[in-house]
Amino acid sequence: MQYDHILVRYGELTLKSGNRNTFVNQLKSNIKYALIPLTGYKVNANRDRMYVEITEEADVEEIMKRISKVFGVHSVSPVVKVEKDIEQIKASAVRLAQDIDAPGVTFKVDAKRSDKGFPYDTFALQQELGGEILSNIEHLTVDVRNPDYKLLVEIRRDAAYLYSRVIKGAGGLPVGTGGKTLLMLSGGIDSPVAGLEVMKRGVTIEAIHFHSPPFTSEEAKQKVIDLTRIMAETTGEIKLHLVPFTEIQKMIHKKVPENLTMTSTRRMMLKIADKFARKIDAKALVNGENLGQVASQTLGSMYAINAVTTLPILRPLLTLDKDEIIIKAKEIGTFETSIQPFEDCCTIFTPKNPKTNPRLDKVESFEASTDFDAMIDEAIEGIETLTISKHTTTDTFDDLL
Repeated sequence: MQYDHILVRYGELTLKSGNRNTFVNQLKSNIKYALIPLTGYKVNANRDRMYVEITEEADVEEIMKRISKVFGVHSVSPVVKVEKDIEQIKASAVRLAQDIDAPGVTFKVDAKRSDKGFPYDTFALQQELGGEILSNIEHLTVDVRNPDYKLLVEIRRDAAYLYSRVIKGAGGLPVGTGGKTLLMLSGGIDSPVAGLEVMKRGVTIEAIHFHSPPFTSEEAKQKVIDLTRIMAETTGEIKLHLVPFTEIQKMIHKKVPENLTMTSTRRMMLKIADKFARKIDAKALVNGENLGQVASQTLGSMYAINAVTTLPILRPLLTLDKDEIIIKAKEIGTFETSIQPFEDCCTIFTPKNPKTNPRLDKVESFEASTDFDAMIDEAIEGIETLTISKHTTTDTFDDLL
């Protein structure tokens, strides 16, 4: 069957009322970005639906695959658009049914009629189309309760649309409609998933990564760039901020007892993230913390670490188990990059017996012997910012690595 349109359904976006056009326009922009550099299409949107016109040369499957991954899309379908003429509708229904014709296959016609001026009501239209298909197709039989296929027709004000496939979309809200956050991107499995989970709620992210050369490698930095590029495939450009953390990390291990170094390290990272987030006008911090997964993610540790910031900290993976997070990482395509064996600064100085319930007053007293604030200001001054898009290649930042 040669389709001429792709129908894009909005889902949760339809709950918006006064500002729906803002959401629709942002979704349209995001879809156009996701489809670059494909050709043979034109995106048209209104308040209720989006229709992508496609030419005969267009790669329909690739276009649908890309659109389905864009946040804010509930589902997509390849459709045929015809005039609201019963004979044209019947002819298109027969052509659509030919694609599923096989011995033993059952079908059902499901009609929706938003244009109440159309001369056939829903039941009559289903009867008319079902009869036409049975008269012209050899093997198909009707099963209204549990069919193998549904042939769907929508009678709308502008035209009739026919289709038989509904492909699930990513859901959520369009990225760019919910404000800005700063993602603490470690390079592991969890934080990229956390970033995409909050983007699903419409927020834009910038990412901050802490690296400690020569203890961390240039391969580890490239790994984080690659993860950012994967996250940017359907969401647009993402700014990645690389923080030089070596001197702070060395000072922590000089001044703080070993069993508290993990707590102090996370506190310094959060202090930098807090200060930089305010600089770029981000309204919240995001991380991949998971309750109880490691020593720094117990309630006691979170309490001691969080004391350095008053910004909201979003933890979309807080209650998931590791298997659930891995499944999500594989779905979004970050898993294989995340497991590359290049250590980040969170793992290179991991203490043998970290405190799981550190006392805040103890941590603060050890940190007070050093002017960490000056070191934090110096680290922020030394931040290197890269703008990453889906077009970023491994060679793009060779001069920086």
